[in-house]
Amino acid sequence: MTESMPKWIERFAGALAHLPRSQKRLLMLGADLIGLPLVMWSALTLRFGTVHHYIAGTEWIYATAVLTSIPVFVRLGLYRAVIRFLGPKAIFAVLSGVTFSVVLLTAILLVWPHRSVPVSAIPIYWAFALLFVGGSRFLVRGLLNFRWSSGTQRVVIYGAGGAGVQLATGLARSGRYHPIAFIDDSRSLQGSTINGLEVFAADELPNLVRDEGVAAVFLALPSQTRRRRQEILKAIEPLNLLVQTVPDYSDILAGHARVEDVRDVDAGDLLGRDPVPPNARLLDACIRGKVVMVTGAGGSIGSELCRQIIRLQPAQLLLFEMSELALYNIDRELKILIATEGLSCELVPLLGDAHHKHRVREILQIYGVQTIYHAAAYKHVPIVEQNVVEGIYNNIFSTWNAAEAALESRVETFVLISTDKAVNPTNVMGATKRFAEIVLQGLQSRGAHTRFCMVRFGNVLESSGSVVPLFREQIRKGGPVTVTHKDVIRYFMTIPEAAQLVLQAGSMGKGGDVFVLDMGKPVRIADLAKRMVSLMGLTIRDDENPDGDVEITYTGLRPAEKLFEELLIGNNVTGTEHSMIMRAMEHSLPWSQVQQVLDELSGALTRFDCDRARQLLMQTVAEYRPTGDIQDLVWSRRAALAHAETKNVTALQTRRARHAPPSTPSSTSH
Repeated sequence: MTESMPKWIERFAGALAHLPRSQKRLLMLGADLIGLPLVMWSALTLRFGTVHHYIAGTEWIYATAVLTSIPVFVRLGLYRAVIRFLGPKAIFAVLSGVTFSVVLLTAILLVWPHRSVPVSAIPIYWAFALLFVGGSRFLVRGLLNFRWSSGTQRVVIYGAGGAGVQLATGLARSGRYHPIAFIDDSRSLQGSTINGLEVFAADELPNLVRDEGVAAVFLALPSQTRRRRQEILKAIEPLNLLVQTVPDYSDILAGHARVEDVRDVDAGDLLGRDPVPPNARLLDACIRGKVVMVTGAGGSIGSELCRQIIRLQPAQLLLFEMSELALYNIDRELKILIATEGLSCELVPLLGDAHHKHRVREILQIYGVQTIYHAAAYKHVPIVEQNVVEGIYNNIFSTWNAAEAALESRVETFVLISTDKAVNPTNVMGATKRFAEIVLQGLQSRGAHTRFCMVRFGNVLESSGSVVPLFREQIRKGGPVTVTHKDVIRYFMTIPEAAQLVLQAGSMGKGGDVFVLDMGKPVRIADLAKRMVSLMGLTIRDDENPDGDVEITYTGLRPAEKLFEELLIGNNVTGTEHSMIMRAMEHSLPWSQVQQVLDELSGALTRFDCDRARQLLMQTVAEYRPTGDIQDLVWSRRAALAHAETKNVTALQTRRARHAPPSTPSSTSH
């Protein structure tokens, strides 16, 4: 076959695909009007054994074949069906339509007074008509769906189940990918052919890459555990193939995604740790039927808390957020979620800053809030390190003011979202979060109707500021991927898992509790970056492979950043009702001492006295030890900026006083 033939067929299929639906129906109708008489002529030719079989009086049989078929086909919807998406039901419809039309034709033939056509020709006609009607439609379906492999990416689908078959069909229609085989771990499927694709064992994948030019693997394993998916990813990783995956079944069933909407491998799959299963009773206790408020509702953790809370049927959910855009986005998303899932909950979007105690107290009292999840915080270590005043205000004083407002409004439960960086902190962000924990512990010791508790966890995957979306963006741009240090390690969890922990901890808190999660093994960030490069089908460029695609560069630890994070101060922990959640028994300070430090700290911030603020943080958070010369340089620069700002303010006030009009009456006389 010449090379021009496939191009001609492809152009024909493209023109056919772009015809309006009405014209496609007319084409199908015209094909049947012409084809069915030819089918009848072929049946008679086979019956008589010669092409010269004209018998006078048989002309009516050709018209009758059409008249008994077309109305039946119309009634069964064969002309309404979208040819491109014909499936098993279409086969049954074709079989039923042809059979019923042939029965009508046979009845007419038997009662026709001058019968000249033998009844024995009818079974032959039925078989030929079935082949023509069904075959013509599936031939057109193949033309519309088939994409010639030149210029498309050859892919293998891992998983030959229902999701894999749907994915293969969707990819074949896309024109971008050309699926050539399935991979499946089931021995019963290996060697078989499904949807026109052969099923291979996993150890055949390197051969497929070498012999068939496979460039990508799509994981169609929506029901597999995360641990099993990680094992598969580790096996694929050395092949440097692009690896993508179908959405989770929950998203597919909810209508949020289709099987063919492949996406990058979920960051949680890279970790390989299955989510901590939630305890339904603990999730409900502080939420169902109650008035709940989330501060920082538009942030990464706050928004996920809202998504999970809304499904637990609170009476009201108050979204408290200082960013108008973030509040608009989460409010709009939750309203859509309520409508699509048929939930019954009143949403109340509220603009405000948790630092404003009177605003918070007014909201709590007007709406009768019973549970607060305090997620509002500044969390980006380098930014808070350079903006210490705002960091202390937002992380410490906002928490204190919101907690005092909760006490005055007799809120039942107040849950603080904390971080592993609060343990032995070397940076302002971690120190402020530990200070916020001490504030709540002090308020609890003072005696309170409100139960205060804190939830401490590690880095959250895919959150704003997380390394995963940063690495993904850098890889797509061709690198370099920036890692601070080759030995830096971190604990990770997914956003939904972190939110579930927060919700359950609120139910278990007795007052002043610090909860931590058994997060398994920490992850080396450099290894995470390398895995992401490999699973996006690229290679690492280094001394051993100078022709690689993406380079990893080590930029050095940022100011006040640690090589590793801890979850506990010491080892004093006890178990809880949840097997994977621990209660940390950590030191606290009496409220009188905390109150005194807060007053001094407020004064230091008012004066922009960063050195004094630093001393007070170190005095209160005993484990806080800023790191090295870099930290000293940062603080000296900050002090210089504060001093310069103070001088500028003083100079501005002097100029204003100098040029102010005198207060005597002469100032108005001319």
